[in-house]
Amino acid sequence: MIIFMLENELSKQIIGFAIEVHNTLGPGLLESAYKECLYFKLKKKGMLVEKEKPMPLIVDEVKVEYGYRIDLLVENTIIIEVKAVVSLTDIHVAQILTYLKLSKCKLGLLINFNVLHLKDGIRRVVNNL
Repeated sequence: MIIFMLENELSKQIIGFAIEVHNTLGPGLLESAYKECLYFKLKKKGMLVEKEKPMPLIVDEVKVEYGYRIDLLVENTIIIEVKAVVSLTDIHVAQILTYLKLSKCKLGLLINFNVLHLKDGIRRVVNNL
């Protein structure tokens, strides 16, 4: 339970930084621009963050080295999937759930920057290990 409380506090901080990025850039840019800006904001605030982290996929005992790439992994506990789409769909949720299962992380943030108010583009996704 303590670990999840730490993840919740960390996710609140991440969301605050994402809102700062969105307030600066606004909607309408490419996903890569938001990802880079959020990455540098998190690094600047002293967080351990990895960008485009390879997530190997193991199928029938065969390890596919770069099966997937996580947009951002913060403090080895929270996955951030950055989007810049008209609206989030079930497939976006399925994608982050897959990343959570493969990484054994519990909490993910699906953040769509292509909205007028970022609070409308944020989905918390929990992996019920």
